[in-house]
Amino acid sequence: MIRSHRIRLNPTPEQATYFAQAAGTRRFVFNWGLAEWKRQYEAGGKPSALALKKQFNAIKGTLFPWVYEVTKCAVEGAFMDLATAFKNFFEGRKAGRKVGYPKFKQKKRSREGFYLDNDKFRVNGHWVNIPKLGWVNMAETLRFEGKILSGRITQTAGWWFISIAVEMPDAETVHNGKAIGMDLGLNRLATLSDGTGFENQKPLRTLLKKLKRLQREFSRKQKGSRNREKARLKLARLHYRIACIRDDLLHKITTKIAEKYGFVGIETLNVKGMMQNHALAQALGDASFGRFAELLGTKVPAAGGILQPVGRFFPSSKRCHSCHKRDDELTLADRMFICPNCQLQCDRDLNASINILQEAIRLFESSQ
Repeated sequence: MIRSHRIRLNPTPEQATYFAQAAGTRRFVFNWGLAEWKRQYEAGGKPSALALKKQFNAIKGTLFPWVYEVTKCAVEGAFMDLATAFKNFFEGRKAGRKVGYPKFKQKKRSREGFYLDNDKFRVNGHWVNIPKLGWVNMAETLRFEGKILSGRITQTAGWWFISIAVEMPDAETVHNGKAIGMDLGLNRLATLSDGTGFENQKPLRTLLKKLKRLQREFSRKQKGSRNREKARLKLARLHYRIACIRDDLLHKITTKIAEKYGFVGIETLNVKGMMQNHALAQALGDASFGRFAELLGTKVPAAGGILQPVGRFFPSSKRCHSCHKRDDELTLADRMFICPNCQLQCDRDLNASINILQEAIRLFESSQ
């Protein structure tokens, strides 16, 4: 099992300058490799990231001697990223998905960062040793124990972070928790079939007023000025704060569910299609259903449980969980489900979660 830990760094101004230089080197090398790939392909060749790496190493001492000022991992990581980009492109096209051709990286649009080989850096408590730089302070210690596979330093909202991948032994566990179904919504983020509910904190909506004010301040600043850069940084850090509040909530809820329940039924949602509804798009993005399902898909199996998806076309909200009669007259405004057949009265989301549990158990048993 491979786990990754993202830790904020506290570099000195000189160390931050080195990080920016290494990230710029990685961006330049990636763009060079992409341009050379396109040139060779248009000339009838069959380029590869490995061949381009050898070609670049042969000329970098003469044409690009400044790449030696930073760790060679920045160059190697750029060609690894290029290989991954083309692999995703070709495999996606082969599978029939809409995957765009790899694009050139721009300083203002792409995420700054660079790769580190596992044998090129060391971690000791609150410190990490970066090649050609030395020890850099980390905000916290590495939580995972195991073989360090790689590291990647990135910049977000003006702050530098290091992500360390660690290989850990697989823990074979069998979960004895009970089975539950789950319905996701906007009023309550998640409603479980046992009556448990998790409220939607709506971090974007809570901080939207402040966000709009900072956006107005940023738009009034003169382009290219230092004040505009300061305003951009303030705005970026508020966006990052909103994302952290949301991610923290999702992690806590999914961890609690994975630890408590051994069988979880969840409805697969067409989040991309739901976002086309402009009246609900902001609220849906703030709830982040896709991220919620992604975290559950990782944590439930890791805890020894079973995650059983239910098809998106299953009428969980419109079906009575008692007599299974459908009520096609139900609208989004109806928060109570009243069965037209057996007169059962139940909270709409609770009824949907019980239906999802029943369908998840049926699907699981039929697959055995």
